[in-house]
Amino acid sequence: MKASIITIGDEILIGQIVDTNSVSIARHLNSAGIVVRERLSIGDDRRQIIQAVEWALKNYEVTILTGGLGPTKDDITKKTLAELFQCDMRYDQQVAEHVEKMLTARGIEFNDLNRSQAMVPTACTVLFNAHGTAPGMWFERNGHVVVSLPGVPYEMEHLMQDKVMPMLKSHFSLRQIVHRTMITAGLPESMLAKRIEKWENALPPYLKLAYLPNPGAVRLRLSAYEVEGESVAREIDRQFEALRKIIPHNVIGFETASMQELVHGLLTKRHLTLATAESCTGGSIAARFTALPGASAYFRCGVVAYSNDAKVDILGVHADDIAQYGAVSEQVARQMAEGARRVAGADYAIATTGIAGPTGGTAEKPVGTVWIAVATPERTVAQVRQCGTDRGQVIDRASAFAISLLRDCLNGE
Repeated sequence: MKASIITIGDEILIGQIVDTNSVSIARHLNSAGIVVRERLSIGDDRRQIIQAVEWALKNYEVTILTGGLGPTKDDITKKTLAELFQCDMRYDQQVAEHVEKMLTARGIEFNDLNRSQAMVPTACTVLFNAHGTAPGMWFERNGHVVVSLPGVPYEMEHLMQDKVMPMLKSHFSLRQIVHRTMITAGLPESMLAKRIEKWENALPPYLKLAYLPNPGAVRLRLSAYEVEGESVAREIDRQFEALRKIIPHNVIGFETASMQELVHGLLTKRHLTLATAESCTGGSIAARFTALPGASAYFRCGVVAYSNDAKVDILGVHADDIAQYGAVSEQVARQMAEGARRVAGADYAIATTGIAGPTGGTAEKPVGTVWIAVATPERTVAQVRQCGTDRGQVIDRASAFAISLLRDCLNGE
């Protein structure tokens, strides 16, 4: 079963808003065994809407549209769909009463523009929108379904969940789509692919592997389309268990698992405490841990020592070492971690000092150079990493690398 998603609105094309609707719709459809083959964004243009929907009707069993259902003149989706499906408009009394009640409660006049929300194409099945004024619409042609939904995300979400998905499941005989994702860290995408090449080549032909790199991690997703879900899910589990034996030290977990969650678990289970001393990452590492419920059991404090004076006065870094080696150096990173551990009375401490950019780089230390250190009860470990050239990318990668180094230290690696 194949589907397309069409988002309508000039505001999407000019970058005024971000299209989150397509992501949500795709998740709903995938969970029911409907494969999304195309996502398209078009403007509030009659000709574009007709061409896009006609194309979708020829190529996909299901098409979901969002946007262009408001009461103003620029919202033309409803009238265009009536033209496309060659039907008139009718006045829906239930929609009218709902819109009037909702607007009255808000102190808004129920005028001719708002009353037009109750005008719907005669060829559609109205999908009552309890959370807004624009109803959804369900059309059919030659066994194909076109659904038009409001562009407001929470209205669209309620209609997809409460109306559209139950109707699709009863209208079509659907088979399952199965996805499972393993989260790995410590191996760049190319090295990981080389390491697991034999395993990948031996996968059953109905299982598709995708590499999804993130800062500090690579997600490996196994997917099977239009299958018997239970038996395939067991096979995916078996394949991932075989993969775990190939890269035992690089597996973090599954689905949304993160390195900080893994470390969070280790610190909690072992009753250890943690502090952070951050310069270029600006508190990002501390934020990743404190966002997790239960972090108060182990997280002592975080210091953002952005200036050299703060490194010296708060963390006890030697001013002479900053002068001799620079703030971005192994010597300073080590002293920052040791200082944080000492000041906080923590078992472990992470430190970062680097050049996030876009300025400040040199030939010896280009933008993206970050020194990372972890102080443990036995020793201090430091390493330098090149974390990219974009400021946000540098902060994300450096934070991920630092937490990964802490994981290695906790595991005695």
